[in-house]
Amino acid sequence: MTAHRVMGRAWVFGDNVNTDNMYPHICYTLPERDRPKYTMWANRPGWAEQVRPGDLLVAGKNFGLGSSRPAATNLLMLGIRAVFAESVNGLFLRNAVNVGLPAVAVPGITSAVTEGQTLEADLDEGWVRTEEGEEIRFRPLPAFLMEIIDAGGIIEVLRARGLLSEEPL
Repeated sequence: MTAHRVMGRAWVFGDNVNTDNMYPHICYTLPERDRPKYTMWANRPGWAEQVRPGDLLVAGKNFGLGSSRPAATNLLMLGIRAVFAESVNGLFLRNAVNVGLPAVAVPGITSAVTEGQTLEADLDEGWVRTEEGEEIRFRPLPAFLMEIIDAGGIIEVLRARGLLSEEPL
């Protein structure tokens, strides 16, 4: 088993899931620990309370479009282990990597996965496998992005390299 193999229950969303849905405006007024419970509130109220650590998010095309809201942080704090989407918006992808959340484009994923299935995936080898044994291949993230994910995000990379002061500004 590789270091980047994940297994978890799938939550399935459609196309064009906006960062505003993942991090609604109310999150700006709440303490950080309370923000994740409003994740996807606009399009799926109560979803956040059903998520368990290690769950996986599967979505359609253009996942994470919108602004640079810290939506990936909400998903990570809920316990989402990885995002597999037909396509991932570039801004969301980089924000996800920067907080340590793998988000990969997996063309064909939504037609192969139903909500609640247990999926297994290998982020290094580039495959997702359904309970039925169907395997969907994808292009793995580049090694330098996986290094950031492994470190727990870009802040931890900068800290480890001595490039981030521990002193408040």
